[in-house]
Amino acid sequence: MLSPTRPIGADIVAMFLSLSAVLVSYLVAERIYEGLPHIEDEMAYSWQAQVYASGQLTIPSPKYPSNFMIPSVVDYQGQRFAKYPPGWPMMLAFGLRLGIRNWVNPLLAGLAVWLTYRLGQKLFGRSQGMLAAFLTTVSPFFLMNTASLMSHTWALVLTLAFAISWLDTFSAPPLGTQREKNNQFVNWTQHAADVPPKWMTGIVAGLSLGNLVLVRPLTALGVAIVFFIHGLILLCSSDQVVRVRVLSVYLLAMAVGTLLMVWQFAITGNLWLNPYILWVKYDSVGFGPGHGPVPGGHTLRYALLYLKPRLYKTLLDVFGWGDISWLFLPVGLWAMRKNYHAWLIAALPLGLVIVYLAYWVSYGTRYYFEGLPGFTLTTAVGILSLIDWIHRKKHIWHFMRSLLTSIFVLALFAQNLLSFLPHRLNSMYHLYNIGLSRLEPFQTEQAQALTPALVLVHVESSWTDYGSLLDLENPWLNSPFIFAISGNRLVNEELVAFYHDRNIIDFYPNRPLHFDMRRAAKK
Repeated sequence: MLSPTRPIGADIVAMFLSLSAVLVSYLVAERIYEGLPHIEDEMAYSWQAQVYASGQLTIPSPKYPSNFMIPSVVDYQGQRFAKYPPGWPMMLAFGLRLGIRNWVNPLLAGLAVWLTYRLGQKLFGRSQGMLAAFLTTVSPFFLMNTASLMSHTWALVLTLAFAISWLDTFSAPPLGTQREKNNQFVNWTQHAADVPPKWMTGIVAGLSLGNLVLVRPLTALGVAIVFFIHGLILLCSSDQVVRVRVLSVYLLAMAVGTLLMVWQFAITGNLWLNPYILWVKYDSVGFGPGHGPVPGGHTLRYALLYLKPRLYKTLLDVFGWGDISWLFLPVGLWAMRKNYHAWLIAALPLGLVIVYLAYWVSYGTRYYFEGLPGFTLTTAVGILSLIDWIHRKKHIWHFMRSLLTSIFVLALFAQNLLSFLPHRLNSMYHLYNIGLSRLEPFQTEQAQALTPALVLVHVESSWTDYGSLLDLENPWLNSPFIFAISGNRLVNEELVAFYHDRNIIDFYPNRPLHFDMRRAAKK
């Protein structure tokens, strides 16, 4: 049922933005990424999703595992499995079963935009919620991630679901709603017709945070930090009913999150064995020896050294406004100073920054993606607060300043939509030299006539010479084409003998239209 504070018109606009996010994310996935995995993580997720879709967690390792290498996929005790937690591959597996793999993240992107609107509408008002949803929809940072096969979009949806349900569970009583005189900021408006019972929202909060652990464990820790502090305050200052709710959410999240250890036991036989270190021994969170490839290990000094450029690049991609992408954040933080619920959302990026300082490999901006609501909501509040503050001065010059501020903001939107966003997205085309053009030689009639075939890929410049072809191969190596990294003469002869029932193709990536084909001798 619709709340009195959420008119149908606002919902329609938010729904339009949500559907737009679905469409634009899918177009980016198809036209920029061409529906293909581009980085090692995506290749592993795609492989893992195929295995899960078949009802398995692991499969037997192939005869020559190093030649049939899949990035971030481990061979351990005769079994092959990906190192990544199961939460996102399981979701992607549903998409595979339905034949809509490349729609999964765009659909989740639409849900993320809608939840951003609902969070903003509840915290501040419908205008702030709609502007935050718009900022999210046109964010280069958002579109680059939601169009990929990475886990971040599902993690963002779970983060938003957790935040909304937590605040619904631990908000003020229905009659305690307070608004400032300008009618902009709400202390988490609650209406009996609009908010489910607190026991239900508590369950959603616990399940959302627990599932986030199964998708991105370190991100879940970063998201939970500020809410954990809020929970401790509630435990110390609230009555017994609220304390029970807080503990129930914590316990439910922990119960779901411990399934990660059950998964580790199922694939490795050891509850405490992190599959990450089976792929790269030093790939673990923390500081000192054994953490990261640098002699002596990862250090806080090293992490802080690269933090500033990462945050700078993140802000560039979030709004596409160049060096002034941070401009409205201070205004928004000042405007929401009396809305303590909003502090929890504004602090989301900070929590992620803190936890990822301890991870040696967190060079990219995507590790802060789940903090996007903190950026967009704070900026939306800053923009509307500044315009409203100037406009309320009731003088012609103040009106003109308000008008000029609005024009300036519109110019920033236009600069992103017409310049930065197209350029940024186009820069992702053929990322790492991966694209459909790499697969075209194997889709010709000549190539199809050679199936089933073992393709010996003679890697010439980088791992993408081989990795770019893996989308044509299934995990069980019984697809029409299977691809092996060419080794020395002895290894290749063994491969040819083992796959005696397949045609053998020597493939050189610098000559993609030329196949050196030979038929293996029958045993």
